[in-house]
Amino acid sequence: MHKPAITQVAIDTTIAARWSGRAYDAKKSVSHAQLIALLEAARWAPSCFGDEPWRFVVWNKASSPEAWQQAFDCLVPGNQAWVIDAPVLLLTCADTLFGHNQKPNRFAQYDTGAAAENLCLQAANMGLMAHQMGGFDADLAREKFNIPAQYTAMAMISVGYPADISTLSGDTLARETAARTRKPLAQLFFDASWGQGVKDVI
Repeated sequence: MHKPAITQVAIDTTIAARWSGRAYDAKKSVSHAQLIALLEAARWAPSCFGDEPWRFVVWNKASSPEAWQQAFDCLVPGNQAWVIDAPVLLLTCADTLFGHNQKPNRFAQYDTGAAAENLCLQAANMGLMAHQMGGFDADLAREKFNIPAQYTAMAMISVGYPADISTLSGDTLARETAARTRKPLAQLFFDASWGQGVKDVI
């Protein structure tokens, strides 16, 4: 299903094409080479002091089905309903301390988000679909996969090939087919002073 962003002016086609779909093709796996490309995209995200505070745990159903199932079990039921067909799951974690001086890194979560978005854009560029999720049990994931206390579990990401929406039903189908919307530019972006919305470009 193609649901490009409706923008006031043209933007990069990969950014416009990226969206968080839910219909995955259970018959198509993601190759190791494709996974490496996704991780390389994340690796080259910017970060404060070049600290690269992100850590990603990757589960490929094709090569590690038992580990993938353990990761899947960390998701809330609402996400499990459609993630079941996704061949790859990832968990993004942010280091709470700077590597060079072990002081608190308040930018780590911001930087980890940038790495995750790089991965999602790379997925879109490759014809894959990535969906970031906050609906998971972080404590369970920490326990199952030995995540050190120094790292904050941020989000899980499903990756795979998009499938026809006929594979979905009920509320999931309704959410999949709903129109894409965003708040007006002036509500989110301010010109020179807080609350003074930028003027529409058109």
